[in-house]
Amino acid sequence: MEPAVYEQEEQVQQTKPKKKFRPGLFLLKNASGMFGLLLVIISVSCALFAPWIAPMDPTEAQLTSRLAPPSISGADTEHLLGADQIGRDLFSRIIYGARISLMVGFFGVLLAMVVGTILGLISGYVGKWMDDLIMRLADIQLAFPFILFAIIIMSVLGTGIWKIVIILGLTYWVGFARLIRGQVMSLKELEYIQAAKAVGGSHLRIIGKHIFPNVVSSILVLGTLFIAEFILLEASLTFLGLGVDPTIPSWGGMLSDSRNYISSAWWTATFPGIAIMITVLGFNLFGDWLRDKFDPNLDV
Repeated sequence: MEPAVYEQEEQVQQTKPKKKFRPGLFLLKNASGMFGLLLVIISVSCALFAPWIAPMDPTEAQLTSRLAPPSISGADTEHLLGADQIGRDLFSRIIYGARISLMVGFFGVLLAMVVGTILGLISGYVGKWMDDLIMRLADIQLAFPFILFAIIIMSVLGTGIWKIVIILGLTYWVGFARLIRGQVMSLKELEYIQAAKAVGGSHLRIIGKHIFPNVVSSILVLGTLFIAEFILLEASLTFLGLGVDPTIPSWGGMLSDSRNYISSAWWTATFPGIAIMITVLGFNLFGDWLRDKFDPNLDV
């Protein structure tokens, strides 16, 4: 492309309206958004600083402390939230379990985001037979039950954190692809996009400079909401024995281990469940705030 064409395209880019955004001010006016962000910060901090926060080794078993009640209930024990069926400290396991849930949530969403965004951009911008091919593939993916897909993959490849990430990423890319496709199909008909094509802008340059920046906010909003869903799905798969290794502290694994002790040791299931609820609630509230600010018309 000639330098003059670049200058013309820059002028086209400058004609687009710009809007000031002050996220701090908007967040301060939104109590639920602030509360959600606080819960997210707490969960992420627990995951990052687990070795310094957890008072005990989460994998160390002490049979003398088997099903010890939580000290916060007034019991004379050294376990703040009690101990599980083999005497492992629940508080330490919950803190370390945040690492598994957030790792699956973040990396699963990242994989789904990359795959879905690329396919959505191609489908919406190219259109025609490429659009039909990608959307029919998406329809097939949506028609296939997630839990059945997970069981098949886990049965073949075995359990593991990264296998869960791959399953979630290759299942939920459809949400990103359909969202981005619809927005790209609208954006490519706008005047400034047509002007960029008229002055000789390449397809990759138009997508990267004019279209993609306008869909980033929707990608971030959907990704934040999907993190909460992925945390629940990881806990569900681990609860069913299809998730992470039983020796690794995880919230779903803790719930699975506590099934036979709910009536006699309520704390073994209650506190991991509360940890899941707090983390999912935080991401949902924060995602709702992002949606209200960046894309109030987003239907998720």
